[in-house]
Amino acid sequence: MAEETLVRSEIEVVEVQGDERIYAASQWQLMWWRLRKHRLAMVSALVLIIFYGVVVGADFLATSNPRESNAKRGLMKPQPIRWFDGWKFSPHVYAIKGKRDPRTFKRVYQADPNQKLPVRFFVRGFEYKFLGFIPSNLHFLGVEGARAEDTLFILGTDLQGRDLWSRLMYATRISMTIGLVSVALSLFLGLLLGGISGFYGGWIDTLIQRIIEILRSIPTIPLWMGLAAAVPKDWSVTKMYFAITIIISLIGWTELARVVRGRFLSLREEDFVTAAELAGASRMRIIFRHMVPSFMSHIIAATTLALPAIIIAETSLSFLGLGMRPPAISWGVLLQAAQQIQAVALTPWLLLPAVPVVIAVLAFNFLGDGLRDAADPYG
Repeated sequence: MAEETLVRSEIEVVEVQGDERIYAASQWQLMWWRLRKHRLAMVSALVLIIFYGVVVGADFLATSNPRESNAKRGLMKPQPIRWFDGWKFSPHVYAIKGKRDPRTFKRVYQADPNQKLPVRFFVRGFEYKFLGFIPSNLHFLGVEGARAEDTLFILGTDLQGRDLWSRLMYATRISMTIGLVSVALSLFLGLLLGGISGFYGGWIDTLIQRIIEILRSIPTIPLWMGLAAAVPKDWSVTKMYFAITIIISLIGWTELARVVRGRFLSLREEDFVTAAELAGASRMRIIFRHMVPSFMSHIIAATTLALPAIIIAETSLSFLGLGMRPPAISWGVLLQAAQQIQAVALTPWLLLPAVPVVIAVLAFNFLGDGLRDAADPYG
């Protein structure tokens, strides 16, 4: 009996300590504890960390210059890396030899098992600037004693003989960062205009809501097509990047602005807002210092769910030839090569850029669901 009483008292002490820990925790701590229990959201967060790791290290992960073409190796199939030579761990690839088919006159490629090219980690290759300013020529994978541009094709090549793996690394950088920049602009416009609409009310609220309704009533794809068609074709890649970012952001802010307006309408009569006004705080300070932080967790969840829509929008525009254009490299630009049904039958590896699109969109959606559940005050 004494032992049972002791065990019960220890359990009660642990429960009390747990309750005190919950009561003393901040909103962000509670949100993090709930999110950790959502395994699918945590796995998705890990996947997205890997994606943005590729964004940072795209040059390092690329095996060859993504813009270097060679017609002699056009439409080459993916080349598998063989990790063992017998029982010995020795990563290598077979040398590829091309020749003309005498019947079809098409160039065909055959692997030569007698010529093994050793694959090594952390080798020297084409030069680049890491993070945009650090000169380097170190790459994660390469072929010893030969140029990777001529021998290593992990995902095959496109029609112009450019390495698809290297182009996919660079495309991930552009497509994933466009989503972040577009969401940042949409977040700023949504918070600013939605906050002003909900806090001030009156004719300002009416004007902003009518603008939102007009923008949302316009079909999205025709609007993007018209705006993208208005962009000069001689613009550089950087100008096109920011132009597409702004075009996508023009619609993305309306949904968040409505959510923010609804929250402000319910918060502007709260006691802490009245106290801030009596203390002499400006209205902008009340909006951004007192009201927005009170539902920041919901904004983060909404932002996470908006990212996949923007990534799909950029990919769709580039696929249709209305977004990023060559020499820019994005997921949509890569998928342009697979527009014909013939590509599915003859060159299916050109559809591989669709795989990261699907994975990234699913990861953002699962993470957004987890954040939304974790931010739910009634959860």
